[in-house]
Amino acid sequence: MNEIRCPKCNEVFKVDESGFADIVRQVRDREFEKSIRERESLLEEDKNKAVRLAEAHTKNVLQAEAAKKEAEIAELRTKIAAFETEKKLAVTEAIVKAERDRDTLQATLQKKEEAIRLLEAEASNRIQAEAAKKNAEIAELKIQIKTQDVAKQLAVSQAVHKAEKERDTFASELKAMEAEHQLLEVSLKDKHKAELKSKDDMIAYYKDMKVRLSTKMVGETLEQHCETQFNQIRATAFPTAYFEKDNDIKTGSKGDYIYREKDHDGNEIVSIMFEMKNEGDETATKKKNEDFFKELDKDRREKGCEYAVLVTLLEPDSELYNSGIVDASYRYPKMYVIRPQFFIPMITVLRNASMKAMEYKAELALVRSQNIDIMHFEENLETFKSGFSRNYELASRRFKTAIEEIDKTIDHLQKTKEALLSSDNNLRLANNKAEELTVKRLTRDNPTMAAKFAELGNGGRAVTT
Repeated sequence: MNEIRCPKCNEVFKVDESGFADIVRQVRDREFEKSIRERESLLEEDKNKAVRLAEAHTKNVLQAEAAKKEAEIAELRTKIAAFETEKKLAVTEAIVKAERDRDTLQATLQKKEEAIRLLEAEASNRIQAEAAKKNAEIAELKIQIKTQDVAKQLAVSQAVHKAEKERDTFASELKAMEAEHQLLEVSLKDKHKAELKSKDDMIAYYKDMKVRLSTKMVGETLEQHCETQFNQIRATAFPTAYFEKDNDIKTGSKGDYIYREKDHDGNEIVSIMFEMKNEGDETATKKKNEDFFKELDKDRREKGCEYAVLVTLLEPDSELYNSGIVDASYRYPKMYVIRPQFFIPMITVLRNASMKAMEYKAELALVRSQNIDIMHFEENLETFKSGFSRNYELASRRFKTAIEEIDKTIDHLQKTKEALLSSDNNLRLANNKAEELTVKRLTRDNPTMAAKFAELGNGGRAVTT
């Protein structure tokens, strides 16, 4: 508890620490705000004074500059007038001087004409001498030119002889090259005939083999071809892939091959159900590729594969299936039809597309997690804001309550101050009365007490209480 003494009535009253701190803060805040307002008013007044002084100074400077410019203009006008006068005088003097110089020039011209005639005669003599000298030089040059023509003719004849010799050499070499080319052409023709014969023999062999094979053997040959193609590059291109025959007949049907590939975390990258279809030339009823779409889609769904691919040699004359990879997803989802030469490229395309899709899925998952973090951050921020607002309202109400209590305390102190002032006035009156009290006044109507005081020898001394 802190004690506070009233500066006017000197009454002491006690206030707890929180109330004392609130009173000190209120007094300090009020004094600080009052000081700030006073400083703001002083600064505003100083600013207005500075603006007025600057405006007056600017106005004076502009007026001084204008007066200075007008003085300079007047001075320039005076100088221009003086210059015009000087110019007229100079023109007059120049005319007089020009007329005087004209006579002098005429005399000078006559002298120069005579000098020119003398120079022309001298130049004519020099030209004649130079012409004679040049004629001699020309004659000497003609002799030299004739000598050079003879040497030139000799050089030309030698060059012609050399060119003819090179021409003969080139012609013999050209004939040799033509002969060699003819021999090479004959050799290539023989080699081409031998290759054609070998191809024809191979075609005949395969036709004979195809005739001898049954329908099942034809299909198995296509399966073996695709499996061989895959195994040739399995170790380098697909080291972690699964590619085996589909031997599971629990659902009543099965495809030919299943391709599956997973990443290091065990997530499936891509899965493909393959069906290989071939048909011998001797088969009576020719089937179409579409006849196998429904069964292939069923096998894909039952074995949990993402894609279905039909590797086919059916309809060999179809421009649609011979053009490349055919998208059959318009009939069944994620189904493709290819020729055997597109078997490996098809796996590569679907694998790369699935890997890119996995990257997008990972990025999408990251974005989703970031969005969740943002949502949690916003929720936490809203929770903090609501809690802060609630605490602020509670603190504000308590602050108002404290201010009201301080106001009540101030009112109580004011009343105590008034009571103390009233007591001070009564004490002053009592003190005055005590100072006016004397023995004479006390014993004025009391002879007994007067006799007692007289006996004590204290008559006439003032007694105070």
